[in-house]
Amino acid sequence: MILGEYCTRNCRFCAVGHNAAPEPPDPDEPERLAAAAAKMDLKYVVVTSVTRDDLPDGGAGHFAAVINALHRTIPEAGVEVLTPDFNGDAEALKTVLAAGPTVFNHNVETVRRLSGMIRSKADYSRSLAVLKSAVEIGGGRIPVKSGIMAGLGETDDEVVQTLKDLRAAGVSILTIGQYLPPSAAHWPLARYVEPEKFDEWGRLARELGFSFVASAPLVRSSYNAGELIKKS
Repeated sequence: MILGEYCTRNCRFCAVGHNAAPEPPDPDEPERLAAAAAKMDLKYVVVTSVTRDDLPDGGAGHFAAVINALHRTIPEAGVEVLTPDFNGDAEALKTVLAAGPTVFNHNVETVRRLSGMIRSKADYSRSLAVLKSAVEIGGGRIPVKSGIMAGLGETDDEVVQTLKDLRAAGVSILTIGQYLPPSAAHWPLARYVEPEKFDEWGRLARELGFSFVASAPLVRSSYNAGELIKKS
């Protein structure tokens, strides 16, 4: 996770600390991260971040610097980025995608009805627009990925509609997992979804045309990420 330890947003499902004015990004972070990944002999690196609404580009330039550093240091490794929405800024998206990540990921997190209640300053429609723009900017060369959590209070029909919305936006890799509240102060758990339901959603997603789907209770955004891109 890059761009510091504090997020400028305060989503109700997330345990990351909140600060409206975090410290500036560490300019040495890209090289240090790349060196650490090389020392660990990583073949696939997933890079995510806090949201930095305080920065003019939302941290897109820092993402690009990290991608470039990884490409220079371990050129054989895949690099997946899981980014915030950059407030829908197309130029920020172009900056990240121009650096050539192996996969671009932005999570829609939940269904449309719950999005405004759970996601701080985020918007369901804007997330779909970001994903669609990433597909277009990448020109089909960079797979676009997204994920949702189940158990936040959504209905099965709303999950199905979300899958259709993501596919219509051009998303080709999908993760669906069980929401688990980080603490009693976070958004409450509405249900534990049965594994059979995750299997059902996975089958439907494949029928809708997703190249690869990971749908199970313990699935998370980076779940077997390197294997997913190989299979997709």
